[in-house]
Amino acid sequence: MPAQSGKTLGGADAFQARNPLHGLTLETIVTALADHYGWEELGQRIPVRCFNVDPSVGSSLRFLRKTPWAREKVEGLYLFMLREERRAGGARGRT
Repeated sequence: MPAQSGKTLGGADAFQARNPLHGLTLETIVTALADHYGWEELGQRIPVRCFNVDPSVGSSLRFLRKTPWAREKVEGLYLFMLREERRAGGARGRT
């Protein structure tokens, strides 16, 4: 029987369905972090030149695409930011 091409809830598809980074571009992640923390705090949290010296989304993308360890740190900080926002949203709803 031929394999079906549709999405399933088993294996890699289930993993991607739960992956908060799935479908996001690096540009979206960097922009969200810069908006949330600002370049100065972002440069303190992840001390790389592209965040500290004349920062821009473009220069950050060029560096992060070539530097896997820095990209991992950026993705980790993005996930941390999402958790913070979720906690803050949940705390506001409680009385």
